[in-house]
Amino acid sequence: MSDIREQVREKYAEAARQVGGDAGCCGGGGGCGPSDESQTFGAALYDPSELTGIPVEAQLVSLGCGNPTAVAELREGERVLDLGSGGGIDVLLSAKRVGPTGFAHGVDMTEEMLALARANAERAGATNVAFHQGTIEDLPLDDASVDVVISNCVVNLSPDKPAVLGEVFRVLVPGGRVGISDVVAEDDLTPEQRAERGSYVGCIAGALSRQEYLDGLAAAGFVDTAVTFTHRVADGMHGAIVHARKPEA
Repeated sequence: MSDIREQVREKYAEAARQVGGDAGCCGGGGGCGPSDESQTFGAALYDPSELTGIPVEAQLVSLGCGNPTAVAELREGERVLDLGSGGGIDVLLSAKRVGPTGFAHGVDMTEEMLALARANAERAGATNVAFHQGTIEDLPLDDASVDVVISNCVVNLSPDKPAVLGEVFRVLVPGGRVGISDVVAEDDLTPEQRAERGSYVGCIAGALSRQEYLDGLAAAGFVDTAVTFTHRVADGMHGAIVHARKPEA
């Protein structure tokens, strides 16, 4: 697990250092899926009108496979947590959606990305945001402290996905919800076949299958779960929207 985590850390640190160069996991030339899938990762998946006021530095290191801020249907006054917040694009978009009475948190393990995200927040003039250093398997937030958890192509990178889903359940308030964009495999694709289609740090080899995702969410305690494919990223692999809800107390 530590080897995988260090590979992921270095990949994203390099992306932050290059600020939009070819080092990214998803987007640029970093190798998420086949080379001809340039429109299936990164800022191209956002409506351009959404990106008004978002620093170009945040857009250039947008390494995700979807738009979780739209998926989660964020509302005024909500508290949001973004897992693996990177350069901060989804935290900044969330902050705009929840407004001054809401708050957006980001958690990332990479110091270089955190520094970039904080600089981007300053550039954007965002005051209802905070970026925390930590892993998504051991979140540095209190129990029942957020209303919504989002993530953009990060859960697949974790070597301990049950721990991630358990932590998400812990930090959500009763009735809180999950709106995640992730890479997900078709159910008939074995882990070995997923690895043939791309690397772990390339967001492919570590992807769960659709049923594995649903089973993991249920095991963590979530209800109203759904995994919906949105676009192809490799043979038998898809960008997907993941929805779930923590039961009311």
